[in-house]
Amino acid sequence: MLRTAPAAINSIREAPGPAKATVVAFERHFTTRDLAELWKFDETTIRRIFQDQPGVFKVGRTNRRDGKRDYVTLRIPESVVLRVHQERTR
Repeated sequence: MLRTAPAAINSIREAPGPAKATVVAFERHFTTRDLAELWKFDETTIRRIFQDQPGVFKVGRTNRRDGKRDYVTLRIPESVVLRVHQERTR
């Protein structure tokens, strides 16, 4: 299920600035369902863990003024997944 990033991307991943931002755009992005299956958690738990993490790609409307529920889709870059996993396993 998991794919590893090519060596070229791994070497650039260490680079600061715009190069790193470009790499994040092309690395693997997980859905909440992917991570829930991988980590054996509920999707809601994964959403709560990652919704406020920097680097998570959010698609949808937030802070709606018409009183309707917000619908936001999360796409979580592999680098963010690794960072959160390291932080929580210390």
